Amino acid sequence: MAFPRITVAISIALAALSPALPAAGQEIDHAEQYSACMQLTQIQPEEAFEAALAWESKGGGNAARHCGNVALVGLGQYKEAAERLEALAQNMTDSRNDLRADVLAQAAQAWLLDGDVDRSYKVLTAALKLDPDNVELLIDRSVSLAAASSYWDAIDDLNRAEDLAPERGDILVFRATAYRYLDANELALEDVNRALSLRPEYAEALLERGILRRLSGDEQGARTDWVTAANIAEGTPTGDAAQKNLEKLDVKVE
Repeated sequence: MAFPRITVAISIALAALSPALPAAGQEIDHAEQYSACMQLTQIQPEEAFEAALAWESKGGGNAARHCGNVALVGLGQYKEAAERLEALAQNMTDSRNDLRADVLAQAAQAWLLDGDVDRSYKVLTAALKLDPDNVELLIDRSVSLAAASSYWDAIDDLNRAEDLAPERGDILVFRATAYRYLDANELALEDVNRALSLRPEYAEALLERGILRRLSGDEQGARTDWVTAANIAEGTPTGDAAQKNLEKLDVKVE
């Protein structure tokens, strides 16, 4: 599986490179090796993990450890990956704070995948101390808070994120969902309509507006939004969710 959000901690241009280590006696280009290893985590995580171990034994350092940890996420070993990513961030004492925060964010995502919402929140809070104005970290923490049903706290993080990035439609959709769970549907609809004004064919926003319209009794409006979302995002989780909602809408009570 692909990691929810990967940020590359080494400044390199991604290219289709072989993950195999050089033959004996050849010097390792660590930037190229990192690029190849990270690409492999997305398609063959088991091979990526083995390659990372071999590379680490040949001086790959934190870059090799990072790739191996991401590969563990792809293998579904979320707890071990999270623990290793946290340790890696702590070991990156010579790195910039924003890079250390990115690694902590990946650890938090692994904790969330493992079902440990509280640990995810705590790690993201530590990341935000390193990089307070990082919009992605604020969004990630709002997701952890929402997973713990702390919707008002999630909205606080999203408000801060919106202040920093007012043209981000995804922030508005996340906040709309949080408002909906608080039964503040008018505020939710305001946010989702703003998101659609920024990007009319935004499948996630259409999915959310369809839900809001269905809750208000506007079944035709809900159907229109879900049909559009299903067509735009066919074959994705958003498209699948829209299609399932359409199917539920079509069920006739006998």
